[in-house]
Amino acid sequence: MTIAAVVLAAGGGTRWDGGGHKLLADLGGRPLAAHAIDAAAASGLDELVVVTGAADLSDVIPDSATVLYNPDWEAGQAVSLQLAVEHCRSVGHEAIVVGLADTPGIPAAAWQAVAEQSADLVCATFDGRRRPPVKVAAHLWDELPVTGDVGARLLLRWRASEAVEVACDGEPADVDTLKDLSAWS
Repeated sequence: MTIAAVVLAAGGGTRWDGGGHKLLADLGGRPLAAHAIDAAAASGLDELVVVTGAADLSDVIPDSATVLYNPDWEAGQAVSLQLAVEHCRSVGHEAIVVGLADTPGIPAAAWQAVAEQSADLVCATFDGRRRPPVKVAAHLWDELPVTGDVGARLLLRWRASEAVEVACDGEPADVDTLKDLSAWS
């Protein structure tokens, strides 16, 4: 089975109250998005796919990654997820593990733990809370939302009884504001 690691990094960061785009904000001497992208890359999955949009992340994304530009990033996360699914379907992947670029505390081990489960729908949990990354098998891709600012969370809700949870180490908090970012410093 081939599985792609998909990092959604297209949004505008509308809650960000700092200068520039939040995904380029400095965290430990590196852009915020680099932490999530590097963890996804280090997971060793078959392909790293990064969906970009509002921010130029070309200096953050490894050369080996597949970069998909979402020109309609303002329409919400679902559009970015669908762009990734279209790509993964076209190259024949059998599943995706999807995560977010603004979650610097999700380690590669969480991506791996989710990917290694044989179930078709798998979600990481951190202290009992469901958070990305989420594995979605190809036969479920048509059930992912196509509009709005939602992603695999809806599928997890619709198929709650089928979802397998994997306890993971790490910090799942996302960074939306300067206050969020300062909590990491």
